Amino acid sequence: MIYNIDKMLFKIVFLPLILIAGFYYFSIAYIVIFKFLSLPILLLVLQILLLIILLLIAVAYFTLAERKIMGAMQRRKGPNVVGIYGLMQPLADGLKLFIKETILPSNADKKLFILAPIITFSLSLLGWAVIPFSKGVVVADINLGLLYMFAISSLSVYGIIIAGWSSNSKYAFLGALRSAAQMVSYEVSLGLILLTVVLSVGSLNITEIILAQNDVWFWIPLFPLFIMFCISALAETNRHPFDLPEAESELVSGFNVEYSAMIFALFFLGEYANMLLMSAFVSILFLGGWLAPVFLLDFIPSSLWLGLKIDIFVIFFIWTRAAYPRYRYDQLMRLGWKVFLPLSLGLLILVAGILLSCNFLPN
Repeated sequence: MIYNIDKMLFKIVFLPLILIAGFYYFSIAYIVIFKFLSLPILLLVLQILLLIILLLIAVAYFTLAERKIMGAMQRRKGPNVVGIYGLMQPLADGLKLFIKETILPSNADKKLFILAPIITFSLSLLGWAVIPFSKGVVVADINLGLLYMFAISSLSVYGIIIAGWSSNSKYAFLGALRSAAQMVSYEVSLGLILLTVVLSVGSLNITEIILAQNDVWFWIPLFPLFIMFCISALAETNRHPFDLPEAESELVSGFNVEYSAMIFALFFLGEYANMLLMSAFVSILFLGGWLAPVFLLDFIPSSLWLGLKIDIFVIFFIWTRAAYPRYRYDQLMRLGWKVFLPLSLGLLILVAGILLSCNFLPN
């Protein structure tokens, strides 16, 4: 069968470029509001509203990019009916979920049942408050920004646990237990990796971490930690091949099996917003955030570089889903506790020893 080269190029090349352009215009709008409005309260409200609205649009088209790129990898078309090249498909999906009936299980704890997706979705948005899109362009440039991001990403497990427990279903409850064990297991190694980066910089401020990579991006000297962080990010966001809390073959749909309509959509939006947040997290810690790869390219807007790096990791999330089979649960736990934990701890001690012996520890 002859594959349509034009459509394949659109899926692999042009759709990521559309995502980059969208992120760029989002950053421009954000910078305009940030720079030219003088009323502090109005400025803060507009910043938050702009961030939330455009993040939701980014999440919607992230789902389209996933379906298109996976379609190209699997030699099929993907969504191509609603709008030109299927570009209106996310809006159609959102409308479908909005008009569907919300069904609450009769034996569920209804208050917690409704609260769980709200927690998950809200936490996926809160992390973006400390993400700098360019130098000085950030909602809250706090000194403990890295700790704040790690805490927000860790709290998302509560939404899943509450959803599984309040559903009064064995499948949902097993999915919630799996998620809790999985996220705790990989957060230990993630915390040790973050400690190594903080030790190299001497600050928990995200802007200072980015500026510390002006000479060399941290993925070069900390390459093993960079690989472990990327894999742990898959487990932290419950993504393939570590999507054990949602294993269809074992748990029907896992912790969200009893959800429908818009309360299900909140889980869906929260999951994809978390993937974008983790992509930004990796870009900041190891790829220099908004910094250009070489100083000759500094004329390109810095927010475009951050958007490009986030898109690279978005494609990494999609590629792993298309390429790898799901891990067994014992393999997942073994990788987290017997491989990543000792490796990250050993590399933390090694980096600390090198910095101390060479007198490179930051003041």
